[in-house]
Amino acid sequence: MKKLILTMLIIFPILSFAQEKGIAFEHQSSWAKVKAKAKAENKHIFVDCFTTWCGPCKYMSSTIFPQEKVGDFFNKNFVNLKLQMDQTKEDSQEVKAWYDEANRFATDYAVRAYPTFLIFSPDGELVHRIIGGGEADDFIAKAQAGLNPETQYITLVKQFEKNPQDAEIAKKTAQAAKLAYDQDLEKKAAARYVELVGGESLLTAENIQLLIQGASSSKSAAFGIIRDHAAQVDELLKARNRKANDILSSVLATELIMPQLQSNNVDFAALKQNIAKNHPYVDMSGILANIKTQYYFKQKNWPAFKDAVNEFIALDDKKVSPMSLNSFAWSVFENCDDPACLQAALDWSKKSIEKNEDPAFLDTYANLLYKTGDKDQAIMWQEKAVTKANEKDKETYVATLDKMKKGEPTW
Repeated sequence: MKKLILTMLIIFPILSFAQEKGIAFEHQSSWAKVKAKAKAENKHIFVDCFTTWCGPCKYMSSTIFPQEKVGDFFNKNFVNLKLQMDQTKEDSQEVKAWYDEANRFATDYAVRAYPTFLIFSPDGELVHRIIGGGEADDFIAKAQAGLNPETQYITLVKQFEKNPQDAEIAKKTAQAAKLAYDQDLEKKAAARYVELVGGESLLTAENIQLLIQGASSSKSAAFGIIRDHAAQVDELLKARNRKANDILSSVLATELIMPQLQSNNVDFAALKQNIAKNHPYVDMSGILANIKTQYYFKQKNWPAFKDAVNEFIALDDKKVSPMSLNSFAWSVFENCDDPACLQAALDWSKKSIEKNEDPAFLDTYANLLYKTGDKDQAIMWQEKAVTKANEKDKETYVATLDKMKKGEPTW
């Protein structure tokens, strides 16, 4: 017994020491108490807004937050709080006590992506936000920016509002808004920067992203610059594998096509003709074909879906990924018995496995063969899918193979 007690005395200090490493999160009963502590200690407040289903959130909690150097920085500079934004059956009473506050945070501080990290001043005023995690050193640097008024996101926003004619502030705000996942402000600040600077001076590697961000409508100055200098924009975007047409067509699709999709009978031919007449400088065929596939998929109009996918592939089949081909094919397999649709899906599926013999793609091809009546070939390809499958998926593929051999439906 003495030996056991001695062992426990040795172990407990070690455990205690281990628990002190990493970020020390508060277990206060209210936001008011957290703010009171921060004000008393003259520290900023760091709030981790997370959900139980978010992978990056889990990574930050399990790998980044427990690190000693992370704990040293955050515990020195912040009062730290974890705020669960979703609700589950397994939630503790402590988590449930914060439900209302979590809902308020989501609304008041526009928490839309996870993880979102909010930084408040010692007086409880929001001054900075960070979207997404990162490795330890990078994350510490992001949080350090939240302590400096020159780099605090909310501080920049206030400067932008007070100085509408300052191009440099507009530029910094657009860049900060992008990092903060504030898309509305990102577009607004970038558009302001483009308007203030103007002209061909924007056609540089440094400014091209701001030009793209500022092209929020066909009436924006940025849109006009991209339209009138398409060749130069293409050259600047070459490394990104994008072109001016991609940006222009995306803007016009948002303005002219998307509002029409609420209708149950969209006349795509008329839309295409109208756009060609009023905007002859842009090729909308690719984005229009892509939108058509989504439209007819939602309508469950499989013959029209088949034609739309074939049109989309015909534009440039090299650009259609194996994943997209497989997705198109599987949608038909699950939802349609029409022979023409099934044959088209079989063709798409075959193209996908010619590009990549992923077991999931092989499984789709085998299922389509089976549904069209080619049982022997279906079994052969399903056996190949089983051979290539990982242990997690193999059981499902084997079950499908057994159904094929017994002559049972797999759909």
